[in-house]
Amino acid sequence: MPKYMMLLHSKPGNWDHLSPEEIQQIVEKYRKWLEQIHASGHYVVSDKLQDEGGKIVSLNEGRVTVVDGPYGESKEVIGGYFTLRAGSYEEAVAIARDSPFLQSGPIHIRETDPMGCGEE
Repeated sequence: MPKYMMLLHSKPGNWDHLSPEEIQQIVEKYRKWLEQIHASGHYVVSDKLQDEGGKIVSLNEGRVTVVDGPYGESKEVIGGYFTLRAGSYEEAVAIARDSPFLQSGPIHIRETDPMGCGEE
């Protein structure tokens, strides 16, 4: 079955204005959605990324440069990712439609290349 990566975009600090109770309610929605993904057999791997920090590595005129980023001032960052198994893009989109992560920002979905670097 093909694998799809879901890149979760969010605005830095979009939880800063929430009360602890509101945050707990959101976390509970995430937990229930993730339990459904596990139970369905679609789950492969996921991680939340730290809000601050990171490095951007690029090649410019034959030189590798490394800079800090992305920054909290960014309008949008990738806040995390999921890799899931699904039979098609349509099935992957159906899984994403139920995700509480949509409240924080868009989800980009890309099919992974089975001939790529992965072990499966």
